[in-house]
Amino acid sequence: MCLAIPGKIASITNSQPLTRAGKVDFGGVVKEINLAFVPEADIGDYVIAHVGFAIARVSEAEARRTLGELQGDAR
Repeated sequence: MCLAIPGKIASITNSQPLTRAGKVDFGGVVKEINLAFVPEADIGDYVIAHVGFAIARVSEAEARRTLGELQGDAR
């Protein structure tokens, strides 16, 4: 089973297409991840990340719902 976690892009540290990267906030834990698979994502957007790669952009509502479920706060 694989788990992908939503996070908010705090900054973009490399804008080259294949090595595009940024700092993403996962509820207080900030990690630098690869953003090459989501070229449309920008600072303030939410992405789903798996093993150091952002694999999709999601809405803030979807990100909050998913985080709530992971924390046991499903509403």
